[in-house]
Amino acid sequence: MKLHNNGTKHFRHPSVGELTVDWDVFELPGDPGQRMVNYSAEPSSPIHQALQLLASWATTPADQDA
Repeated sequence: MKLHNNGTKHFRHPSVGELTVDWDVFELPGDPGQRMVNYSAEPSSPIHQALQLLASWATTPADQDA
């Protein structure tokens, strides 16, 4: 079995529509067997703006003050 460390993933969100993001996997050397997956979009792209909108819905006023 070959493990992939990066790629592209497609999502369809009911509020913001189609999203295509790049993903990368990072091994965590201090915790064998654990990996972190990072999803990203080009800065200032429509997908980046859609992700920022979704993230804003998940924040609270206390989060925004930090």
